[in-house]
Amino acid sequence: MVRSIKNAKKAKRKKTKVSSNGAGSTSSSLPKSPSLPARVWRPGVDKLEEDEELQCDPSAYNSLHAFHVGWPCLSFDIVRDSLGLVRSEFPHTIFAVSGTQADKPPSNSIEILKVSNISGKRRKLLPKKAADGSDMDSDSDSDSDEDEDEKGSGEPILQLRKVAHQGCVNRIRSMPQNPHICATWGDTGFVQVWDFSAHLNSLAESETDTSQGRTSVSNQAPLSMFRHKDEGYAIDWSPLVPGRLVSGDCQNSIYIWEPASESKWNVDKNPFVGHVASVEDLQWSPTEADVFASASVDKTIAIWDIRQGKSAFKSFKAHDADVNVISWNRLASCMLASGSDDGSFSIHDLRMLKDGDSVVAHFTYHKHPITSIEWSAHEASTIAVSSADHQLTIWDLSLERDEEEEAEFKAQTDDSVNAPEDLPPQLLFVHQGQKDLKELHWHNQIPGMIISTAADGFNILMPSNIETPLPPANGSA
Repeated sequence: MVRSIKNAKKAKRKKTKVSSNGAGSTSSSLPKSPSLPARVWRPGVDKLEEDEELQCDPSAYNSLHAFHVGWPCLSFDIVRDSLGLVRSEFPHTIFAVSGTQADKPPSNSIEILKVSNISGKRRKLLPKKAADGSDMDSDSDSDSDEDEDEKGSGEPILQLRKVAHQGCVNRIRSMPQNPHICATWGDTGFVQVWDFSAHLNSLAESETDTSQGRTSVSNQAPLSMFRHKDEGYAIDWSPLVPGRLVSGDCQNSIYIWEPASESKWNVDKNPFVGHVASVEDLQWSPTEADVFASASVDKTIAIWDIRQGKSAFKSFKAHDADVNVISWNRLASCMLASGSDDGSFSIHDLRMLKDGDSVVAHFTYHKHPITSIEWSAHEASTIAVSSADHQLTIWDLSLERDEEEEAEFKAQTDDSVNAPEDLPPQLLFVHQGQKDLKELHWHNQIPGMIISTAADGFNILMPSNIETPLPPANGSA
């Protein structure tokens, strides 16, 4: 249930160089390699002495940048754009929406942002398969040399547009079918739907303007709004029914929104009630239009079918503590991931619910509350997790321990690298440097890219060990 970063200090807008642990101020690039021999630091295990500081290994990233928008943001969402369905070439451009956590309610705003000129190294791509199943060489020797070169020059460019929002934004989501339409959950108890077409179109057409929208805040009325009996955090757009929305509050009530037109929604005033405590997260099924899942402080996950009344179709205990977040795998729809207040996260196979125990994997690597969890949009077995322990981790659940491979790696590794032996084999990557991580999202159109928000701003990262398939020849749109 740990989620609030209210009353945080506002970040200064002056530019500073990226810090050694990967955090930054306005916009920063990969840090330089440390000069001393590397030693792996294990959070929660190793102590950091007064004369020691953490250093980021830039070779671990294909791209790493940091930026902030002023006030901290508890939530954000990546906005689908028209720059290409599967993009692998630097420099990259991204669009997103976020909501602030300011010290005074009138100081809050919704941030519509564009970050362009995101540089980095060309990522390692999986080769195409020939008809006989063998790998096809897709790059020449000169191309392989080019893979290590950094693409793009200069620092990323951040452009902002701001819309006034009364009170802090607890969560914000962009509609999949019409990304200019966004929904916000405010700490005032209101869920509101907005049309940001003008702002996003302006940013898409703008090339170098970095000042407009950074200080001025526009006053814009929402398209629709509904007041819950209490504030909340749970909200999700349906991926199958355009405009269908579900929202849940801290008093255990869940409401369904149905679109009446392109700019109006009808909210069923009779809520879905099944949990006995706060509803923390909601996720629509990626394959069944009338089914959604909910996670609650009552330690349970519930599956609902809106065609079968206002009671849960199935409810089960998921953790021994509050269930903070859930993510439904859109590439393997039988898999649902959940993260708990006790630092653990689990993978549930929904096909096994009828047998009573749906947990197929359970991880206790993190020791503080899980704040965000999300399956990759491009690899069915890959998932990213953030925690209140200031770590963002990436996992490949298809991996198993290989003792022979580990022995070979140790024989080839410099003795100065002190790699922990007790790490789970599924753990691919650990990202640090952000304070009080709150939410992460994979970019659906840029394989391997993750954006995360924390009390000290945003990070854009692309780990170098996350492999992705080659895009199709006509992959641009």
